[in-house]
Amino acid sequence: MKIAAIYCYPVWLGRRNQLLIQIKTDEGQTGWGESGLSGRELAVMGAVDHFRQFLLGQDPMRIGRIWQEIYRSQYFEGGRVLTAAMSAIDVALHDIKGQALGVPVYELLGGRQRDLVPGFATLRTTTPDEMTKEGLDFIEAGWTCLRLPRALHQPESQIYDPRKSLAESAQWMVACREAFGSAVVLGIDYHHRLSVAETASFCQRMPKGTLDFIEEPIRDECPEAYATLRKLTDVPFAIGEEFASKWQFLPYIEQGLTQFARVDIANVGGFTEAMKVAGWAEAHYIDLMPHNPLGPITTAASVHLGAAVANFSWLEVAGDDGRNDRNIFPTQVQLKGADYVVPDAPGLGIEVNEAAVIEASRNFRHWEAPHLRRADGSVTNW
Repeated sequence: MKIAAIYCYPVWLGRRNQLLIQIKTDEGQTGWGESGLSGRELAVMGAVDHFRQFLLGQDPMRIGRIWQEIYRSQYFEGGRVLTAAMSAIDVALHDIKGQALGVPVYELLGGRQRDLVPGFATLRTTTPDEMTKEGLDFIEAGWTCLRLPRALHQPESQIYDPRKSLAESAQWMVACREAFGSAVVLGIDYHHRLSVAETASFCQRMPKGTLDFIEEPIRDECPEAYATLRKLTDVPFAIGEEFASKWQFLPYIEQGLTQFARVDIANVGGFTEAMKVAGWAEAHYIDLMPHNPLGPITTAASVHLGAAVANFSWLEVAGDDGRNDRNIFPTQVQLKGADYVVPDAPGLGIEVNEAAVIEASRNFRHWEAPHLRRADGSVTNW
C-alpha cells in the first residue's frame, strides 16, 4: 500500500472554515483529517503542499516514521502552521490504517478504556437570568460539567475592557454556583484575555469553591507568568489548546502549571503526539480536557483519543451552528445525553461525502478572528 494522493479542502461551515485533509492510497482507502489553525488555512495548505512532495509513494502504515520525517524535514522544526498540517495528516493516516486492519482507531492506541466519552457543555447566553435558565436546562438533561461565558464581549464594536469583564464575570460565576449547587463542575474560558494581575483579581473576587477551573486566562508563551499566577490563586488551570507539540506542554506538566491538559489533536501533531502528551500528563496526575471547536472529523478523533487514555476528564462539545452539516458528514460520532458513544466501525468511524466537500470548497472564504481593542484604542487579545 502506498500514499497515492493528498488533497486540501477549505470548507465554510457554520461561521468559519474547516480545513479538511484527504489522503488516498493506491489500494482504495481514504483517510480524513482536519487542521486546527482556524483562520490561517492558506498557510496550512502551503505546508501540506511541501509535505506532499515526499509523502507520495510512502507506506501509510508507518505513521510514526512519517511523523518524524515531516517534523525533521526542515531546519526550522515545528511551529503551529507546520504541526497543524502534520496533525491533519497524522489523523488521516490513522483513519486509513484502522480501515486497512478493520479496527477502530482506538485499537491502534492500546484499546478502548471506556465506552462513553463524557463531554462538557458551553453556555451561550449573556445575561445572568438567561445563563441560569440555560445552565439548569443542561443540568436537568444530565450534564455534569459546564463552561460559563465571560462578560462584556462586544463583537459589533470590537471594544473589550478586561477590568469591566472580570468584575461582571465574577458576579455571574457566584450567581451560577448558587443556582446550580455544589455537585456540578463549573469553569470559565477567558481566552487569554487577561494579565496575571487581572486574573488574580478575578479569582479573588469569588468565594473559594466557586470555580473548578479557569481556562487559558493569560497567554501561554511565558510559563513563568503562570508560575507567578499559581501563587496568587488556587483555582485549577486548564491550559494547552494552543500548544503545538509535547515540548510546549513540557513546563506546564513538569512544573504543575496546569491541572487539565487542553490538548487539541488538530494542532498538537495528531494522535502520535497527543498520546505522548497523555502519557506524560498521566505520570503527573493530570487529566486531558481536549479542545474541540471544529467539526465531526476532529470530534471523532478526540473521542478515539478519549477512549484510549486512562487520564481523561471531559471533551469539549462544540455547538452545532452548521459545522456538523450532515450532507457533508452523513455519519458522525453520536452524542448520547452528555456523552459521546465510542464508535466501533473501522478507522475514525465517520463518513465524509467527497463530492459535497469538493463542491463546498470551490470558493474559498476568508475568516478573520475579531481584532479587539480597548477603549483607548490599544490592541488586546481575542
